[in-house]
Amino acid sequence: MSNFTAEHARLAKRLRDAYSKGPIAPLREFLDPTDASGAYAVQAINTRVWESQGRRIVGRKAGLTAEAVQKQLGVDQPDFGVLFDDMRVADGGLLDPGRCIQAKAEAEIAFVLGADLPSPDTTLEDVAAAVATVHAAIEIVDSRIADWKITFADTVADNGSSAFFVLAEAGLPLAGLDLPGAAMTMSVNGEVASSGVGAAVMGNPLNAATWLARTLASAGEPLKAGDVLLAGALGPMVALKPGDVVVAEVAGIGSCSFTFAGA
Repeated sequence: MSNFTAEHARLAKRLRDAYSKGPIAPLREFLDPTDASGAYAVQAINTRVWESQGRRIVGRKAGLTAEAVQKQLGVDQPDFGVLFDDMRVADGGLLDPGRCIQAKAEAEIAFVLGADLPSPDTTLEDVAAAVATVHAAIEIVDSRIADWKITFADTVADNGSSAFFVLAEAGLPLAGLDLPGAAMTMSVNGEVASSGVGAAVMGNPLNAATWLARTLASAGEPLKAGDVLLAGALGPMVALKPGDVVVAEVAGIGSCSFTFAGA
């Protein structure tokens, strides 16, 4: 995505350290708020470090898929982060709050691919043909930047402000599903905390998946069969507090849940 500099490596280490030492100040003193190539360079450095430590990439997440959020951060494009195997929380499982800094949850539609998507010219039809299953999902986002005071570059460098994800165990084939019209309700402790619809994600979650496929293929890191794709939030994110029980229901697609508590 970019040539790495010593500055990129230094910012990458600051972000890695924040996972254990606590949040850091925004990076804008060193990274222009809209510097996509610099931010992705920082993200890529950390991805390589984490892979060298044995973490395994299982997919990608799309973020900033809502126009309102893009406007808020002064950009006209989504972003992405890397999903690792150790970020997955079992459907109905526990997530220890001690593993997070300032976690928030958002309900999403996720795809699991049954075929590779190697082309920078991937079409929505190509993505649809490659989707093996569609799942209700919850992304637990987090920020290593203090108080979520993020710019586009901050969130991209910080692996798309990702942390953990829950995938409904049962997935459905894509054929016949109304993704844009799928209504979402996310409840916390039995009370509705967020609602939305599939069309909130770039008009159709498949549009986000298509953007992701093209972007990654162009960067020489194409999506592959078996990859999990989180397509983006269907409604507002909700801050989590210890003990919260979170359930996401996506009409016609399924539901999943987790409890924000230690074992």
